[in-house]
Amino acid sequence: MSDGNQSQQPGLVGGHVQYFKGAAESAIGSVTGSQPWKSSGAQDKAAGMAAMQKAGEQRDPAHGYGRVEEMAGKVTGCEGMQKEGAASKAKDE
Repeated sequence: MSDGNQSQQPGLVGGHVQYFKGAAESAIGSVTGSQPWKSSGAQDKAAGMAAMQKAGEQRDPAHGYGRVEEMAGKVTGCEGMQKEGAASKAKDE
């Protein structure tokens, strides 16, 4: 039987993937002038943010990825990921 963290992590990772997919779609829409691409991108970004927020609210910092997560947050510019990684790292120390 899996713990609650394993079911939450895919939501967090999936939310990031969906957000970045939306950002790419928005960029394509901006370059091409395609309103459907822009709309789809905005919807995916919003859904990704909602998924990340929900997963973050339910997440136990003791089961995070610590420094790896913090660094990934810095690379991607995701402040939430940076904070959660720092919190997980602090629990490990």
